[in-house]
This record gives sequence, C-alpha cells and structure tokens, in this order.
Amino acid sequence: MADGNKGHTLLLTDSWDIAVDGAGNIATSKGSYAIAQNAANAVRLFTKDAYFDQNKGIPHFHIELGEKIVVSQATLVNRIRKACLAVDGVVDCQPVLRYDKKENCIIGDIFLTLANGSTVSIPL
Repeated sequence: MADGNKGHTLLLTDSWDIAVDGAGNIATSKGSYAIAQNAANAVRLFTKDAYFDQNKGIPHFHIELGEKIVVSQATLVNRIRKACLAVDGVVDCQPVLRYDKKENCIIGDIFLTLANGSTVSIPL
C-alpha cells in the first residue's frame, strides 16, 4: 500500500458490516482508526479464510479451538503480535490477555503503537 493510502479502509459497524455515510456512499475511515480496524481484522482472520491469500490469518482452530484443553496464552499472544505487526502503520503491538473462567473465553486488549507515534487499543 502506498504511504499516502496508509490507514485507509472501509468503515465497519459494531457488528463488523460495512457502513454508509450521510450521502449514501460506502463509508471509509482514515488514519489511526483505520489502522486499528485493519489490525482488529487481522486478529479475527482465521487461516485459509482470506479468499486471495489463504496463508494470512491466525490458526485459531489449532490454538484455542483445537483439541487442547488448556490454551497456550504465549502462543496466542505471539500470533496476535505477528498479525498486527503485518498491518501497514503498526510498529509495535502489546496484547494483554486474560482467561475469563466464568465465560470460558480469552479477553483483553491489544495496545498498538503506530508509525505516527500515536497509540491505540483494541478490545478483544
């Protein structure tokens, strides 16, 4: 992606659907918000789900949805870091995860440092 287009993407709603702007056009997002949204997309992408690049994504089925009873948090953190660092505009990534016994899920936040020096967080 050219430097001038870094951090430009379709704007997604809270339910991860595309949105329209006030003029009825497909809404887009730029800057830090767009980079954070692209990183969140990278973390949610399962391996073999990207139509044009089957190698992208995190093998969630083999990590936290596989046959293991105990999830390797270090492995998941490493995969999240790798996915986020592959996003244009992200220079550092610090996932902070914890296991929620009541809900039986992993929750937390991903803290990103962007190339422009700003920081953003993404809730899991």
